[in-house]
Amino acid sequence: MKKKLLSLILAGAMLLSLGACSSEQAPAEKPAETPAAPVETPAAPATPAAPTETPAAPEAKGEVYYLNFKPEADEQWKALAKAYTDETGVPVTIVTAASNTYEETLMSEMAKSNPPTMFHVNGPIGLLNWSDYCLDLSGSDLYGELTSDGYALKNGDEVKAMAMAIESYGIIVNKTLLAEAGYSIEDITNFESLKAIAEDITARSSELGFAAFSSAGMDGSSNWRFQTHLANLPIYYEYEADGINSTEAIKGTYLDNYKNIFDLYINNSTCAPAELSAKTGDDSRNEFLNKQAVFFQNGSWEYANLVGEGLFTDDDLAMIPIYIGVEGEENQGICAGTENYWCVNSQASEDNIKATLDFMYWCVTSETGLNGMCVDMGFVLPFAKGLEATNLFMRQNDEMAKAGKTPVRWDFPTIPGQTWKDNLATALTAYTAGTGDWDGVVSSFVDGWASEYAAMA
Repeated sequence: MKKKLLSLILAGAMLLSLGACSSEQAPAEKPAETPAAPVETPAAPATPAAPTETPAAPEAKGEVYYLNFKPEADEQWKALAKAYTDETGVPVTIVTAASNTYEETLMSEMAKSNPPTMFHVNGPIGLLNWSDYCLDLSGSDLYGELTSDGYALKNGDEVKAMAMAIESYGIIVNKTLLAEAGYSIEDITNFESLKAIAEDITARSSELGFAAFSSAGMDGSSNWRFQTHLANLPIYYEYEADGINSTEAIKGTYLDNYKNIFDLYINNSTCAPAELSAKTGDDSRNEFLNKQAVFFQNGSWEYANLVGEGLFTDDDLAMIPIYIGVEGEENQGICAGTENYWCVNSQASEDNIKATLDFMYWCVTSETGLNGMCVDMGFVLPFAKGLEATNLFMRQNDEMAKAGKTPVRWDFPTIPGQTWKDNLATALTAYTAGTGDWDGVVSSFVDGWASEYAAMA
């Protein structure tokens, strides 16, 4: 692959300090203007009365079509879009791609006569496919709100995309169940201690009434947790060891560690490994919500689904790092970064581009927009007016960083593409079902990486 394209891999995804921090709604029809009552003509000329009604404002121009990447925030985005339309009269359409189908959905929607005006790329590799459709945002008011250039994807001086939010992921823990098993999160400091506790819970699961891990579902709504987020750990540690931030040929130095943690998940779960191919993301979350499991690998975006009336409180939960057995991991923090970069469709009409930029700016500067994104969606924004994090998991990420723990960079945006992820998921599923072996996972990880990069050269 061309070196200049690889240079798009950004230092911003590696920042350790994080910035603080939806249905189509047509504009309401304007009521018809009531004609003034006839005025009796006086005998002598009279000065015309001043108008008693303010002339109607000109109709808003342009509209917004946002193809949302995050299914878990679909309702919140639609509510925010409605609020904006109610306030401005500008129509905002929110369409949310199903989990693991964003690139495919984007390609389909871009081919239509009314394509998205606002969309995502997942990092430098995603930008390669869509750069010609990405408006240069360098002169926009939105770019002026960005807290660091590290959160921008650039092509030379052009700003092609900007991070939407900073997020974190790790292993979410039900502290109450963990205490019932006789442990606390302070007892978990590395892979060795995590493994010992998980296997002890499994040995006593009938007595305790719960399992160690919720199901590591390999259905498409769940497998991204393992073929992307979990896979980030061996990628990150290899990059660290080799002093690089991308590669066209991953070596797989830490794939034994990847196997360690994946085996721990599937062998200490709410179900047998052979059943995982049919388990969904909802299954895994619901098992955790129903107190069937102590541990649940997921991210800060799950916070709103876990905490609230009838659910957990902040006191019940914690997020710990994903330990895989690497030397020195006692000083590791949780995984922090972004793969969600906002883009504006440069092929849209001038009116729609302006409407889209105005909507995006409103989202990250207005009281309503900030409450929607930071409170309702739980995002930490890389924009100057972002609210302080209310999300427990983001606060814990900050606390770990302040305590000297090193957050794990999100290096998975350097993965060569969705085909690599899909093939890895297939290999992992075969491994859990017993129809494939770990060598197939290694081959998919290493050989697949090289072939995908070669295809892009």
